[in-house]
Amino acid sequence: MIWHYPLWRDVLLLVAAFPLVYYLLAILAALQFFRPQRGETRAEYSPPASLLKPVRGVDFGSYENFASFCKQDYPDYEILFAVNDESDPALPVIRQIIAEFPQRQIRLFTSAADLGANRKVNKLVMLAREAQHDVLVLTDGDVRVGPSYLREVVAPLRDKKIAAVTSFYRAIAQENLGAKLEAIGAASDFFAGVLVARWKEGIRFALGASIATTKEWVRRMGGFEVLVDALADDYELGYKLAEAGGEIVLSREPVWTMYTAQTLRGFWEHQLRWARTVRLCRPLSYLGLLFTQGLPWMVLAALAAPAGWIAGIYPAAYVVLRSGMAWTVGGWGVGDQVLRRNLWLVPVRDAIYFVVWLVSFGSNRIRWGPVEYAVRNGRMVPIAGDVKATM
Repeated sequence: MIWHYPLWRDVLLLVAAFPLVYYLLAILAALQFFRPQRGETRAEYSPPASLLKPVRGVDFGSYENFASFCKQDYPDYEILFAVNDESDPALPVIRQIIAEFPQRQIRLFTSAADLGANRKVNKLVMLAREAQHDVLVLTDGDVRVGPSYLREVVAPLRDKKIAAVTSFYRAIAQENLGAKLEAIGAASDFFAGVLVARWKEGIRFALGASIATTKEWVRRMGGFEVLVDALADDYELGYKLAEAGGEIVLSREPVWTMYTAQTLRGFWEHQLRWARTVRLCRPLSYLGLLFTQGLPWMVLAALAAPAGWIAGIYPAAYVVLRSGMAWTVGGWGVGDQVLRRNLWLVPVRDAIYFVVWLVSFGSNRIRWGPVEYAVRNGRMVPIAGDVKATM
C-alpha cells in the first residue's frame, strides 16, 4: 500500500542507504587502525605481571591454550588459574601444565567465595587478591596467545592515563557450521562496530578475551566485587574503568579463541543470549544496530525501487561494501582465517542475525547453563532457587 506514496518510497530508499554508509565508515576505520605506524617505536615497558585465568571446563584446544601462556617472551610473570570446584574437567589439564612448565610461576585455586551470580567474576575477585603483581592480565580459558602477547598488551600501561588494554580475537573453529557462523559474526560485524565506536567517540568497554589493567585502576572502579552480578562483565569492566577516568585502548596484537561444534539449538540459544545481553546492557545502541544491517534494508529497497536499475544498485552495493567491510576488518586487519576461507557465509550470518535481533525483544530473561535469570539494570537475578550460573 505504501508503495503508492513516493514520499514513503523515497524515505525508505534513503534509510536503506544507511547501512551502506556504515560499511564504508567501518572500512575507513579499519584502514586507519590497522595501517602500519611509520616511525612508531614502543617504549620498552615490561613490569612483573599476574595473568588471571578463571576457567570452567575444557574444549578441543585447552592444553594448547594454557600452554601458550607459559611460552611468553616476558621477563617476570605468574599465572593464576581458578576453577569452580575439584570436579572441574580443567583440573587435570592445568596440573599437567604445572608439571610440564616447572620454570613458570603457576598457582591453582578452587572454590571462590559465592559473592554473586557471575561465577567468573567470583573467581576474578579471588585471583586479584592472590596476585603478587600490580599489572593484571585477564584472559578467558578458551584463549590462545603468541609469545609476544604480554609485551604487547602491557606496554601501553606505561601511560598511567590508560586503564585497560583490550584485544580482538581470531577464530580457531571446529568443522561445524554453527561454529563458523559465530566466528564470522565476530570478525565481520562485531569488530567493525568496535572500530567505528573507537573512531567516533573512543572506547568505553572491553572485550572479554583479553584485558590488561592494574590493581590501582581496579581499586579506583571499586574492585571486581562491583561486577559479581553483572551480565556482561567484560563490557561493565571497561565501562567502569572509563567512568573512573581511565582510557581504554585497543591492542594491535590479536589473540585466538576457540569456537566449538554445536547443535542447531545450541547455536540459536547462544546467539539469542548474547543478542539479549547487548540489548539489556546497551538498549539504545542495540536499537541503532537495525541501521547497520544491510541485508533486510537491501531487500526492502529492491522491492520498493521505482526502476529496475535502482533495484539493482542496492543488492550490488550490499555485496561489494559488506564483503569489503568483512574482509578489511576481519580478514586483513584481524587476520581471521575462518572468515577468509568462508567469506561467502557472511550474507547467511546476516540473515540469521536479523531474525535473532528481532526475537531478542521477546523477553528480558536469559538462560545461562541450567539457570534462568531475569536481568534488571544489567544485573542477573535468578528466577528460582539459589543456583548460580555455570560460568
